[in-house]
Amino acid sequence: MTLLSVKDLAVARGDLPVLEGVGFALAPGEALVLRGPNGIGKTTLLRTVAGLQPPLAGQVVAAPEAVAYAAHADGVKAVLTVDENLGFWAGVFGQDRVAEALDRMNLRALADRRAANLSAGQKRRLGLARLLVTGRPVWVMDEPTVSLDAASVALFAQAVARHLAAGGAALIATHIDLGLATARMLDLTPFKARPPEDGGRRGAFDEAFA
Repeated sequence: MTLLSVKDLAVARGDLPVLEGVGFALAPGEALVLRGPNGIGKTTLLRTVAGLQPPLAGQVVAAPEAVAYAAHADGVKAVLTVDENLGFWAGVFGQDRVAEALDRMNLRALADRRAANLSAGQKRRLGLARLLVTGRPVWVMDEPTVSLDAASVALFAQAVARHLAAGGAALIATHIDLGLATARMLDLTPFKARPPEDGGRRGAFDEAFA
């Protein structure tokens, strides 16, 4: 059984190709960590897998509503409390796992605090706690440990490990070792798109600053 399959995928940032020929599959219990230098196209690839932008070529195959995406932005509503934020997202996804999410991400003591009054790390924990209330099997995450201290990184890694043990899958762009013993690594450097022979859009770019 495969939860997510990516076949010969090519993606672009704006209309500039950044990656091509990317392929992998995730089965229940599997995690794949994306690696590569800044600007290689990790975020663009994740956004494409999450369905937020179309691919230039290739396929992303997953069951409808199987993917939950956690981006750089925390995706929290500042005027709502921690509990209300999670309740909102639980309602969107038709789940009732708010109490579990509060406990797993150590947010119980902050449940009644407005998101506007949280620290950067606390907001990040709240943003990641949204994954726990989606009920979706495939977690796609872009640098999820930004702003987290060591203890919070450990909490998050434990949450991912539990998700995998329950039959979920995870696709993660991160430079941090999350201690997921079975996680595979995929270096995106070999998939960097080749520039077109005619220079592509370079002339148009230069003309914009002429």
